[in-house]
Amino acid sequence: MMSVAWSRVALWCLIFLLPAPILIVVVSSFSEVGYIRFPPGALSLRWYAEFLSDPRWLEGLMISLGLAAAGAVVSTLSAFMAALVVVRSNRRFANVFETAVLMPILFPHAALGVAMLALLSMFKIYGTFAGLLLVHCIITLPYAYRPISVSLRKLDPSMEEASLSLGARNWQTFWRVTVPLVRPGVITALLFSFILSFDEVTVTMFLVGPHVTTLPVQIYSFIQESGTPVVAAISTTLVLFTMLMILLLERIVGLQFFVEPDRPR
Repeated sequence: MMSVAWSRVALWCLIFLLPAPILIVVVSSFSEVGYIRFPPGALSLRWYAEFLSDPRWLEGLMISLGLAAAGAVVSTLSAFMAALVVVRSNRRFANVFETAVLMPILFPHAALGVAMLALLSMFKIYGTFAGLLLVHCIITLPYAYRPISVSLRKLDPSMEEASLSLGARNWQTFWRVTVPLVRPGVITALLFSFILSFDEVTVTMFLVGPHVTTLPVQIYSFIQESGTPVVAAISTTLVLFTMLMILLLERIVGLQFFVEPDRPR
């Protein structure tokens, strides 16, 4: 009984301690003074106004949104084609191909950033939006692949067979049966890829240029030179945005598509 009680105490302590740093940042963002402090004292929206009125921050925000949106679409389309090949191929080939798709997860982001720096420099697209888009697609591809792959594995083959037996062509079966049935997995991949791309900083900081810089990288560079609460205000905005995206994801399709379906024995 004593061990169970201590386990519950430890669990509640963990629940309260995990979000504590985020709560400190959120509260500090309402500080009136020109430096981050907790508790903030007098409350003010001064730093949110500065964030929304500074063209440098807004430009970084627009670049991050555009990069995340484009990367999510490209990653999801690529992941869908990859998952389709893996699920409907022989087992040995599928395992090798799936390992290759998931490979970016295995590399440390710092090492991946150095490798991508060499790759983009070789193709002369370093510091460009196209270069960042390519790298973000590589980073988010494994995370887009997973829900689509699970969704395809849950698909009942008899549905497609019934469509074909009723006279539908292969492409008609694909668009009218397969795609609608795996739509929840596709939506999950889109939203999750968008969140990951929008918040990515470790690899991106190796690849940004003077004219293309994402908002997370701007925050990282700014915090090294200045400690004004505008960084806390921006961080709070990003946290709320990410939470809304996750709630939207859960509301629309749920998060069950990251769980491998039970295979028949």
